[in-house]
Amino acid sequence: MIQAPSDDPRGFVVSETMTGMTATPSTSLVPAADAALAAAPATIPATAPATAHGADLDADSERRFGGLQRLHGERDYRHLRAARFAVVGLGGVGSWVVEALARMGVARLVLIDLDHVAESNINRQVQALGSTLGMAKAEALRQRVADIHPGCEVITIEEFVDDENWPLLLGDVAIDGIVDACDQVRAKAQIAAWARRLKLAHLCVGAAGGKHRPQDVEVLDLSETTHDPLLASLRQRLRKQHDLPRQGSMGVRCVFSREPVRRPDESCEVDGSLNCHGYGSSVAVTAGFGMVAAADLVAQYLKALARREKSAL
Repeated sequence: MIQAPSDDPRGFVVSETMTGMTATPSTSLVPAADAALAAAPATIPATAPATAHGADLDADSERRFGGLQRLHGERDYRHLRAARFAVVGLGGVGSWVVEALARMGVARLVLIDLDHVAESNINRQVQALGSTLGMAKAEALRQRVADIHPGCEVITIEEFVDDENWPLLLGDVAIDGIVDACDQVRAKAQIAAWARRLKLAHLCVGAAGGKHRPQDVEVLDLSETTHDPLLASLRQRLRKQHDLPRQGSMGVRCVFSREPVRRPDESCEVDGSLNCHGYGSSVAVTAGFGMVAAADLVAQYLKALARREKSAL
């Protein structure tokens, strides 16, 4: 049994087994979840941090991530090193979110996707290599994270999120924030409504396919996004089925680009979908989306902790 330090603002108790992990909240940055969450499966396949002598691992981590301490300052650096984030969808955007968060030295990553690495992923997904073809995307990223940040606890969930299994898929695993990088509107709506209700740090990723300019990527409330059919569908669904405001801010932060979608050349066969496979894609854009999403998620998380600390004074 591993007990979180008493001064940890999240205060979770985590127990590990050979096959999985459960996390039981005490006082959390995230309010108590739905009753449905309490009925979720007790264990999720997990990978514990690399086993090493504690002092050696700590010293190695400080060498790896000391640049973050100089950038953020001691307090925010310690908060960042304790952060626990989930990424839904491990494709052209989500894989780069994972890469960024691992290199920011976070404590836990929950990686959620059922898909496997294919040749068609190599142009835009960080885990897609000749050596990983056929491997589960979550597993390929788990191995990559272990090489970048051996102290990071990685939990893989090889499932597609839908409007019926979220947040049940999380089980009792605690998170402080989530990036939704999937391309299914129903799943995106369920995640957004849930995160908004819990006041959880959350980024919703729009469509990166058919775009050429990473310099046009920005973050705005869903009510203000344009040139994005995926987010337009999400906006409509959240208003109709989750009663989000029809005027003003919707309280859902989104990564998107105003660049008009460029349709594929007529000589190319496409499947007509709104994702990267349908429109075509560039890693310069998908990685740009991912880096912006990771940075904004971290900023939300640190601001929430700062507000909590200030209110406690």
